[in-house]
Amino acid sequence: MQEKDYVSNGRRLRPTYHYYMFNKPYGCVTAHRDLRFPTVMEYFKELDNSRLSFVGRLDRETEGLLIITDDGNWNQRMTHPAYKKHKTYEFTALGELDEEKLHMLQNGILLNGSPIPTLPCQITVTGASVLSDTLPTLHPEVQRAIQKNRPCHPVVMGRITITEGRKRQIRRMMKAVRCCVVALKRISMEDIVLDKNLKPGEWKEFFP
Repeated sequence: MQEKDYVSNGRRLRPTYHYYMFNKPYGCVTAHRDLRFPTVMEYFKELDNSRLSFVGRLDRETEGLLIITDDGNWNQRMTHPAYKKHKTYEFTALGELDEEKLHMLQNGILLNGSPIPTLPCQITVTGASVLSDTLPTLHPEVQRAIQKNRPCHPVVMGRITITEGRKRQIRRMMKAVRCCVVALKRISMEDIVLDKNLKPGEWKEFFP
């Protein structure tokens, strides 16, 4: 839908748009309203702008960069699959990623329930550990869910860049190579990088 122009003193003006960088915390859902969980839009109530909406979605357990805007056309350009915008995430997962698994992920992999493989992606392993060392760094909800695993269970950390936006895509991709994501954080969309000074639940206005 095209945004409407405003007319002032006979001149046609474009409306003023707003763009907000939000560091989404664990546990809130990307929605305008929800009966079970807090929503990301609750953090923006003070702005009293009913035209605001989120640019894409992050699932409840995923943290990091989420953009909020009232610019519908820009939102469409950032999220429509045809534009293939790059989105980069940091992940921590139970399991190991050897060269064979990395090759499978990089070149496209079939997700459970889908006949179409994922598009090629970029993925890099940045570290490895064991569960006993990693567990204290995870969200308490995740800790409770996985604490019965062996303390020596291998853990892998890395960074992945995708150009799609399938539902829970990265978690499903990792599951396809027998890894279980226990922490996921989006750090960038194209050239928009999450400000490291923003704490979870904080936001700031920016100009793309």
